[in-house]
Amino acid sequence: MVVHARRQRAHHGARYRRAQFVADVGPRDLWYFPEGIPHSIQGLGPDGCEFLLAFTSGVFSEDSTFAITDLFAHMPMEALARNFGVPRSTFDHIPKSERFIFQAAAPPPLENDVVPDPQGHVQNMKFKLGDLPPITSPGGRVRIADTSNFPIAKNLAAALVEVDPGHMRELHWHPNTDEWQYYISGRGRMTVFAAEGNARTFDYQAGDVGYVPMSMPHFIENTGSEPLHFLELFRAHRFQDMSVAQWMALTPPELVAVHLNLESGFIDGLRKTKQPVV
Repeated sequence: MVVHARRQRAHHGARYRRAQFVADVGPRDLWYFPEGIPHSIQGLGPDGCEFLLAFTSGVFSEDSTFAITDLFAHMPMEALARNFGVPRSTFDHIPKSERFIFQAAAPPPLENDVVPDPQGHVQNMKFKLGDLPPITSPGGRVRIADTSNFPIAKNLAAALVEVDPGHMRELHWHPNTDEWQYYISGRGRMTVFAAEGNARTFDYQAGDVGYVPMSMPHFIENTGSEPLHFLELFRAHRFQDMSVAQWMALTPPELVAVHLNLESGFIDGLRKTKQPVV
């Protein structure tokens, strides 16, 4: 999945549907590649691309995947010739090792690069998260992608969060999975409560990664003078969060009062609707 890019093209050959998906992606776009499906990424002009790759496996290694150059380099030439029905000499000049990132000519216009397949149609693997109408709160905006609006992303949900100076992502927790964060711009501070009297506070800036285990309450505050942008990723098909303020508001008020010694006026003023940024 990608959310931070200048401009790029994602080629995706989907063998399981006997079709090909080709798309141009740009800033705040997402793509999703199902496991085991080959794909390539080409940078477009004028300045290439920068993107974030996220995987649902915590032990993923780039070295454990295979490239077509590495595959061909380690197959007998005679086998390649028989497989494709061509002379062995066809493969005399293939690379002898893996090509990972390398120079190549810029691709043609998108409409010239599509290879139609009459046997099927592949599911859309691109989602324009930046164009999604946000959930707007005073001081912030949240855009969420999961299977409710990006059906192919069955194992990964995302939230793109923008917090204005002087505001914070409200105190909340996620009941269905851990949270992995990538800080895109600005500065923030997160406090995480882990029960049994344990809590930690961390500062973040662009390029940092944060992590919150499932069901641990936390908040993220903008500590800078510019908007704070960060990405929340979840290994789940749907985004779920629990607001502490909403939870308290929907709990019998006398129960909340006796636990926290709070005045009834405070409890009566708790918001019953979720407000992601406060």
